[in-house]
Amino acid sequence: MSEPRTPEGLAARTPVHEQAVDGFGTVRVLPLDAHADADVVHRWVSGERAAFWGMNGLTRAQVEEIYAHLDTLDTHHAFLVERDGEPAALLQTYEPAADRVGECYDVQPGDLGIHLLLAPAGPDGARPGWTAALITVIATHVLLGLDRRRIVVDPDVRNEKAIARMLRQGFEKGPRVVLPEIDLPDVYLPEKQAQLAFLRREVAFPG
Repeated sequence: MSEPRTPEGLAARTPVHEQAVDGFGTVRVLPLDAHADADVVHRWVSGERAAFWGMNGLTRAQVEEIYAHLDTLDTHHAFLVERDGEPAALLQTYEPAADRVGECYDVQPGDLGIHLLLAPAGPDGARPGWTAALITVIATHVLLGLDRRRIVVDPDVRNEKAIARMLRQGFEKGPRVVLPEIDLPDVYLPEKQAQLAFLRREVAFPG
């Protein structure tokens, strides 16, 4: 089975952040194009490994519609993260006060929420340092580039791998919360038991 083609026009897009990482490559954070990137994003969110992303079972058209809707919002944004010209991750950012997570904890000035879905690994499954490098780049973009004070994540409590990964990167555990369901014309999100975690700027970039 052939691999879906890389989205066209990646090189021509203006990144919101670009960073060279020694031994890893050049990472660019690009605004997501709901139509052009739909094939890649649909493939990623449809995999069993992305079950906690909440889009298993959706068609390509439905995924495109959701991200087209997201593009109309001022508080939620989606990005395609690329490494050396190849798609590497799907990043979503959101203002916690405008999201369901804001109903479940005391939102502080300078908070920004993120969701991060990494591209599937290759056939051998080996890519040491991949996750740490991408999270470091995203933390640099959010905490330094956007001048935010804290990154907020809300992985499903069952997603132990993601929680452990965040803790290794300096995130601090917050409370376990129940995120209420959302039922909008373009998107439905079921109730979710989440483990909040926070990465403070002074922890990620001391001094």
